Amino acid sequence: MTIDKISLGQLDIFGLRDGFFFLDGGAMFGVVPKMLWEKKLPADEKNRIKLGLNSVLIKTEKDLILVETGIGGDLNPKFYDYYSVERKPGLVLSLEKLGYKAEDINFVINTHLHFDHCGGNTYKGEKGEDVPTFPKARYIIQKGEWEYALNPSERDKPSYLEQNFLPLERHGLLQLEDGDKEISEGVEVIVVPGHTSRHQCVKVSSGEKVLFFLGDLVPTSAHVGLSYIMSYDLSPQETLESKKRYFEQAIEEDWILAFNHDPDHFFGKVRKVNDKYTFEPLS
Repeated sequence: MTIDKISLGQLDIFGLRDGFFFLDGGAMFGVVPKMLWEKKLPADEKNRIKLGLNSVLIKTEKDLILVETGIGGDLNPKFYDYYSVERKPGLVLSLEKLGYKAEDINFVINTHLHFDHCGGNTYKGEKGEDVPTFPKARYIIQKGEWEYALNPSERDKPSYLEQNFLPLERHGLLQLEDGDKEISEGVEVIVVPGHTSRHQCVKVSSGEKVLFFLGDLVPTSAHVGLSYIMSYDLSPQETLESKKRYFEQAIEEDWILAFNHDPDHFFGKVRKVNDKYTFEPLS
């Protein structure tokens, strides 16, 4: 089991992993040539790179907040084979290793509703129906993201699996936000478009310390370079501008950054060296 823990002022933050999966390296790095990106994340014989299904658990004085739920364990076996999904031990078992049950979670935040970010929102109940995994949690999703997930374009339809999010509404656990919003003291969702039009990041503040969960704005530490942008992004130019804006603030205010898909690092920092952004592992 891979778990990282950091203290952020009065808060405890844990890095958890639902597992790993593989995606095409060219799609993950867009216009960047393979001879450059494979130095950072080597490709397998199918040109795929290994990615983490990372989540963070935020423990505040009053709440337990889970950001992202991975890919989940109830999809068609062919689906897992196609993406070479590795789920050991999985998100819920990782929580239990920390001493928490699914029922202990107060809020679940999905940066967006692609299957690799919200697959663990639900599971198959005893009668085979899809039910919320975290039955006492409010699931925080941007209203625009929800609406798009219900009617995606042909290009994006394979990324949205309704079983991962429709049950939240049926069970009365859905909390739609329309813009930036403080969810719990020190924990705020911030709309950062680019990957999707209403993609949200999570800013955690305690004292003078800040952690910023990047979601798919910067999926791995290998994507810190400005031109390293996924082909999956709907608006890559918006992604580029957002990266510059938040990197500059992160450097100036010494933020800790959390990576959604890095296979090795949950946390790190960004530095600027000779006008280029570089990744610095968290010591």
